Amino acid sequence: MKYQFTVPDAKHVRVIVSTDAACEADDPFAIVHALLSPKMDVKAIVAEHFAQPGSMEKSLAAARRVTSLMGSSVPVLCGQAWPRDDAVSEGASCIVDEARREDDRPLFLLCMGAMTTAAAALAAAPDIAGRMTIVTIGGRAYGPGAWTFREFNWGNDHEAVNAILQSDVPLWQIPISGYGMMRVGLAELQHRVARCGEIGAYLLRQMDEYNNSDCAGWTAGESWSLGDNPAVGVVLHPGCGENHMQPAWLIDEETAYVKRLPLRRILVYQTIDSRYVLEDLFAKLAIHFGPEASDDLMK
Repeated sequence: MKYQFTVPDAKHVRVIVSTDAACEADDPFAIVHALLSPKMDVKAIVAEHFAQPGSMEKSLAAARRVTSLMGSSVPVLCGQAWPRDDAVSEGASCIVDEARREDDRPLFLLCMGAMTTAAAALAAAPDIAGRMTIVTIGGRAYGPGAWTFREFNWGNDHEAVNAILQSDVPLWQIPISGYGMMRVGLAELQHRVARCGEIGAYLLRQMDEYNNSDCAGWTAGESWSLGDNPAVGVVLHPGCGENHMQPAWLIDEETAYVKRLPLRRILVYQTIDSRYVLEDLFAKLAIHFGPEASDDLMK
């Protein structure tokens, strides 16, 4: 079954996804969402490290597993292997090349993990800062009473975060107060996702495996937060959450906001419309891989 609607040409965007796909179980859902969205022309998926030896290579394999199950030909590229990696990876080179490409469609770089590769691309080619927008899943919440624990994504390379915050690249930040709203029950994923072909079954299976691993002691046990999907959601609809422009803050190693940059303003999403984002993902999976899609192919 194909979509029975079209996206106006003027609304199409280019996208590069940067993902630590092997770190936890939510990144594959966001990759699938981006690839199924007709507004988005996904140019590449870049594997990001998660501050463990060999983690970039693990993310590379995990992202390639997703594209293989979907039958997608979008290239999956190596990103920076480690924080403060001085080499320019093929993923960073791809970001530079795509940003410099003459194309009227805006370019969005979706950072669903550390921002090491994004920072490497900007360091190698400062001229691309005005030619793309970075959407980052990461950072602590703002304001009095916000949790003070180290936020994972930004904590995996706080120097890369600070380099981007001190650059001129337009930045949309979705801190934990926003991405933490993406709660979903595992029973709902079984009912809505697992029946959607091989990719749907894989999405639930890999989440269940992680949920039962030694790394998942922090989880509630029967639910999850699809915290990377808002990066896709805000590009599909920038108004799908409460947001405002504010001065950027540099962070320390524990991701605490330590220095205000009064002249540098970024867009921050305090909340996300989880209903819109999740239902859009579930509908696209069903249209392409659900039972109705199989019935349509047999007609």
